[in-house]
Amino acid sequence: MGSFSIWHWLIVLAVVLVLFGGGGKISRLMGDFGKGLKSFKKGMKEEEVADDDSNKEIGAENTVKTEKPAAKEEQVVKRS
Repeated sequence: MGSFSIWHWLIVLAVVLVLFGGGGKISRLMGDFGKGLKSFKKGMKEEEVADDDSNKEIGAENTVKTEKPAAKEEQVVKRS
């Protein structure tokens, strides 16, 4: 009970490494991770915008197709 186990020493070693040797490395690593997340979110927004634009184009094509027969029917009704 009086001595530390291997897990205690590993935790102490990890804390010492972070405090004295790896502080700058960890901060750079987290900064890179944040930039990656920001880039990912930006890419997802651009993809949504592209999907919205393609859906609008498809909707416009469908609208034109459905409006043309309706206009022809109105013309036929007017002639009769």
